[in-house]
Amino acid sequence: MKKRMLRDIEVSEIGMGCMAFSHGYGQIPDESYSIEAIRNAFRHGCTFFDTAEVYSPGLSGIGHNERIVGKALKEVRPQAVIATKLFLNVGFGGSVETVLRRHLEASMQRLQTDYVDLYYLHRMGGVPVEKVAEAMGHLIDEGLIRGWGLSQVDVEVIDRAQRVTPLSAIQNIYSMVERDSEARIIPYCMEHRIGFAPFSPIASGLLSGKITPQTKFESYDDVRNWVPQLSRANIAGNQPIVDLLKQYAEMKNATPAQISLSWMLHKYPNVVPIPGSKNRERIIENLEASHVELTDSEFHSLETALNQCKVYGHRGLGGF
Repeated sequence: MKKRMLRDIEVSEIGMGCMAFSHGYGQIPDESYSIEAIRNAFRHGCTFFDTAEVYSPGLSGIGHNERIVGKALKEVRPQAVIATKLFLNVGFGGSVETVLRRHLEASMQRLQTDYVDLYYLHRMGGVPVEKVAEAMGHLIDEGLIRGWGLSQVDVEVIDRAQRVTPLSAIQNIYSMVERDSEARIIPYCMEHRIGFAPFSPIASGLLSGKITPQTKFESYDDVRNWVPQLSRANIAGNQPIVDLLKQYAEMKNATPAQISLSWMLHKYPNVVPIPGSKNRERIIENLEASHVELTDSEFHSLETALNQCKVYGHRGLGGF
């Protein structure tokens, strides 16, 4: 698989969001299935794996997903790039750096590693970003992390952080139906050599073409019940976008999901999508989007048609 840079960290062109093995898409697989799915993704050229301390069934615990990722990648750790995230809220007790270090040490233990490649602040939580940036810089200097990032933030917060300790990556929601970051955030990241790692790049499955107004999502711990684009009315309203993807998929001998990923890869050289799935076959399908290349002409015609489509439903930076 081709490579891209998150500042100074080289990763596969498409990464893997590992959350679904622990949270967000209903019943989770057996741990053995999840571990093998991650290892299979690595064998298919994926080197970039995203997790978080909070990813656990029903968000009721800490570290479930990190433990799975740690077990899966232990034998190939030097070749794998692991990103994880922490929550930090006002009133946590102690200095920002002390608490940050405590969270990181616990994550490293679960991940079975003595360093983390990319360490994100998961959400702002009211903590001054400058203090976080300063603490992250110290962790980089000590070799405990290789780079750091922020998730679901606007360009003003990014700029304040960047002035203290240069960022490696921003992880915001971004897809064909969530394009807020195109206006200012992605251009800022390109100007400052910051990678952009979109989560939900296939819009929780909407852009796969496999979801219809009749699709029933799981009743427990399934975020798709709350994604605005996935209400019955909005699935129907967004059908023209899905139909557009199907048209290009047929032309390129690909799938709609692969076209949606290829579109963002063609558009921005600093974008590294991290699609997530708990389905082994779907994971490989997403990774193989790296082999689907749009010509400049195909990209521009797709972009023009997409710009004429209305999007129904919006999550944005305030979404989950």
